[in-house]
Amino acid sequence: MDHVRFGRTGLRVSRLCLGTMTFGYQCDEDQSRAILDAAAEDGITFIDTADAYPLGAPAEQVGRTEEIVGSWLSGRRDRFVIATKCHYPTGPSPWDRGNSRQNIMRAIEASLRRLRTDHVDLYQLHAWDRHTPIDESLQALDDLVHAGKVRYAGISNLLAYQLARSLGRSEVLGVARFESLQPRYNLLFRQPERELLPLCAEEQVAVIPYNPLAGGLLTGKHRAEGTPTEGTRFTLGNAAERYTDRYWHEREFATVEALRGVADDAGRSMAELAVGWVLANPVITSPILGASRPEQLADAVRAARSPLELDLKARLDELTAEYRSGDAER
Repeated sequence: MDHVRFGRTGLRVSRLCLGTMTFGYQCDEDQSRAILDAAAEDGITFIDTADAYPLGAPAEQVGRTEEIVGSWLSGRRDRFVIATKCHYPTGPSPWDRGNSRQNIMRAIEASLRRLRTDHVDLYQLHAWDRHTPIDESLQALDDLVHAGKVRYAGISNLLAYQLARSLGRSEVLGVARFESLQPRYNLLFRQPERELLPLCAEEQVAVIPYNPLAGGLLTGKHRAEGTPTEGTRFTLGNAAERYTDRYWHEREFATVEALRGVADDAGRSMAELAVGWVLANPVITSPILGASRPEQLADAVRAARSPLELDLKARLDELTAEYRSGDAER
């Protein structure tokens, strides 16, 4: 597995990042450990999690994903780059959420305990917090960097103007800035290409996109005439509605069928094609791949090792061009 530079920093990360939000709910601990083992064997050394995971689980299971990852890391922590996040509710109190200094300081300590480590390599705000001044969040993250509990700071799920303002305020304040962005990005959701990705390229911000397979729709395993398969993102607890709203539509299924023909012509699986397309964008650092079974990583690994031909990339760009527009947002 190739390793690439993480934005403008000196850190190098594997070309693929393992996402863990299925661990502890969609996948039990044994299955989660098997996925981690498979990823490590394939050379994936970059692991992303969050304090609010597992995805779709009831509130009492919040934090279980970090516990599983922490247990697996025991004895090999220094061989992996570990990223986690805070923002979403992890407790009953109104201050157990958001990007306030209070929550950031509380959340990092809880994550470190669950992950069984004294630091995380990348600490990300999971979303923008309109109730907290960005200066407060940035200064709290800077304190964690200086304390040695966090190596780099990042953010997820925000608009271009919010990232631009954050970078500007970091420069004015002289504090650690966001070195990475984690946006949703795939063949069926290309809006980041309009403003976010050019901004990241200009500012040398690492881009680690999630949902490269559109919740599994781009694998081709779902059919428009059927109902979502049990155990997938489209049936997963309180996350099912979100994924259905994003992708379960006639237009998206029509595009998937067209992509199926392209994949057949190219002699690649649909998953390999979808991940390869994300990797072909030079702004992308490491796509985040989730899995519910170890064997599901194989297509992504093949995509990382066999880049798309230029004409194939151009064909995919043309076929999905409509998803760059605002009309494609859901």
